[in-house]
Amino acid sequence: MEIAKILADSLKEVLLDGKWVAGTNIKDEIKDLDWKIATLKIDSLNSIADLTFHIDYYLAGVLNVLEGGELEIKDKFSFTYKDIESQKGWKQLIDKFCIDSEKFIRAAENMANEDLEKIFVKKEYGNYFRNLTVMSEHCHYHLGQIMLIKKMIKQRNLL
Repeated sequence: MEIAKILADSLKEVLLDGKWVAGTNIKDEIKDLDWKIATLKIDSLNSIADLTFHIDYYLAGVLNVLEGGELEIKDKFSFTYKDIESQKGWKQLIDKFCIDSEKFIRAAENMANEDLEKIFVKKEYGNYFRNLTVMSEHCHYHLGQIMLIKKMIKQRNLL
């Protein structure tokens, strides 16, 4: 089996369509949330909307590189977005997340094994394989946060 296919399958599981590792995926955890719940701040934690934007920010930024573009994203902007003030705004963020996730998965899946060994932008960033692996880890980490925030919201009878 192609290594890229294995990486893409891992990304698909955590982003859109899986149940294996966490028993859920990001899309399933966010798709039916009301925008007021998605933007709710619990203590000093990021909101679910914050995390959704953050994950998508990195997906879109790395996708740009996978599609032959430059790495233009900056960590300092990874939580900077226009406030969500309606269900329509929240749905737009979810839709963008889903579209970018699908494109990212396809781009990862179509990589040749030899391309996975190539340097990703700069030597200090490692190779493509490492960056795709880190993206999967990053998404799993934030999926866990989303699940914990939802649990806290339920415990407080807000959901």
